[in-house]
Amino acid sequence: MNRRMTIAVVTPTGNVGSRVLQLLVQAGMRPRVLARDPSRLKFRDLDVRQGDLLDAGFVADALKGADALFWATPENFGTPDPQADMETMGANAAAAGVPRIVQISSIGAERRHGAGLIDGLARNEDQFASSGADVLTLRCGNYFTNLMGSLDSLRTGTLKTTMRPDHRMPWVDPRDVAEVAAVRLLAANWSGHKVTAVHGPADLSWDEVAATIGAAVGRPITVEEITDEAMAATLRAEGMSDKAITGVVSMPAGVRDNFRPEQPRDLLTTTPTTLDAWAYENLRPLL
Repeated sequence: MNRRMTIAVVTPTGNVGSRVLQLLVQAGMRPRVLARDPSRLKFRDLDVRQGDLLDAGFVADALKGADALFWATPENFGTPDPQADMETMGANAAAAGVPRIVQISSIGAERRHGAGLIDGLARNEDQFASSGADVLTLRCGNYFTNLMGSLDSLRTGTLKTTMRPDHRMPWVDPRDVAEVAAVRLLAANWSGHKVTAVHGPADLSWDEVAATIGAAVGRPITVEEITDEAMAATLRAEGMSDKAITGVVSMPAGVRDNFRPEQPRDLLTTTPTTLDAWAYENLRPLL
């Protein structure tokens, strides 16, 4: 591997980006990191560029000369229009001229419309595909780490969702997503535009997720199905804007009912970390 290859990493403190950064450093690389708050970085021997991905000038300068880019669109539900911000950040990165991009997206992006903030990821997919770069898009299942947002209700023995309790979907550890991304960033034998899925080890229903968490933490957990309106009311009480609320509530709404991911589960899209192992390591100490 050519040690002089420059790989740029955004969201370096996120669930996926932090693991990508760690793997690149362990591979002997010195990644270029785009960060708003460098003090949160765990590694110090990095090429750090501090700034805001909404700033086109910053992004263009920070990505100048980069050979590859790890891109995961930051989520900021506290802004007035998160989806517009996602599209602006994607446009800034797509215009920077990086020749190779590994992008993190989500199942549901194949719908293109009707899946809330996932539509912003779909727009990013189109932006990168039109940039002239070689692009690998990883459409991921539901992250295990999303359960961290349900700690309060889990402590009362419930897992709240707007999905049907028997609805099955792929669930995946973000660390496994990062491993797929890092391998492809370090590889030099691919080109063109490709979309692949990262589905985790199994499709799980919400009932199965609750039972798995319950076994890991040693107490029963039951699913409580709530309405979109109830979810919206909770988010509004937390001070979220109307556009942000619509974007968040529409994400699960866009991938329920008869939705099936465009990329099927197979050997390449299946990753190893199970929910029970993750929950025992991460949820049990907190619950």
